[in-house]
Amino acid sequence: MLEHVDRVQLAVRDRGAAAQTLIDVLGAEPSGDDDVRSLGARRRVVRAGTSEFELLEPSADGPVRDYLAAWGEGLFAAGFSTASLAKLASRLEDKRLAYAAEGEQLFIAPDQTPGLRMVISRDVERPMVGDIRYLYEATNLVDDHTAAARFYADTFGLDAANFVPIASKQYGYAGQLTMFHPPERLDRIELSQITDRQRPMGRFMQRRGGETLYMCYVEAEDVGAIARRCNAHGVRYAGRDPESPNPEGIFLHPSTLHGVLMGCSRTNLAWTWSGHPELAGRPAAAH
Repeated sequence: MLEHVDRVQLAVRDRGAAAQTLIDVLGAEPSGDDDVRSLGARRRVVRAGTSEFELLEPSADGPVRDYLAAWGEGLFAAGFSTASLAKLASRLEDKRLAYAAEGEQLFIAPDQTPGLRMVISRDVERPMVGDIRYLYEATNLVDDHTAAARFYADTFGLDAANFVPIASKQYGYAGQLTMFHPPERLDRIELSQITDRQRPMGRFMQRRGGETLYMCYVEAEDVGAIARRCNAHGVRYAGRDPESPNPEGIFLHPSTLHGVLMGCSRTNLAWTWSGHPELAGRPAAAH
């Protein structure tokens, strides 16, 4: 019942400043402002690619203010789209999973999942803007990737036969990609179970005290354009090892994106490690 990774939410101190960062780095465009009472936040939405970035500035006591007090600015929630909010809400109720409904979104707290705060929106088509194509991954650090995979398959009606095993000695994890609709799209939750607690992912999970959202991933037709934007604005990113499965990719440093670690890979390259390596060279027009 999940269609796409269609947005992320950032907890920020100044939504105007955060919006300008995304405009500078990703070529994003402003989309609107409103309030989210259940989160105690004022929200500014900007669009990059076909995805939306919700910038949440606290306006009252609530989850956003609590997050900022505990961790500073950062990646607050991962957002997914569904064809029918009503049907998904009914499924969540059947599974006895609590959520808050506000506007045309469902908000799920991390204590209802393996540590992943979620926001679910109705699936809509949007024109592509800026220098990325879309978000395609949210990374969930988990204690047991097998149990987490069962949870997401059962709760959200995902087909576990589509899930792809992953492992990395370099980054110290083993896990699964919960592919939503392969081979049409790359959208998925990455479930990463730590195998080396001394690596950055392991240290992050220890600091957060358990299962948590870690980072997100986007793809771009021209990764170099993002790097050039970073260079022009004097912000940090790191290139990938030429010998890695993702040589045509970069990591945007958390100091660049208000506490968010974001990966960026060349269009379709992620199929190399996502179950369909034969699609890694597919042109954007065919996606």
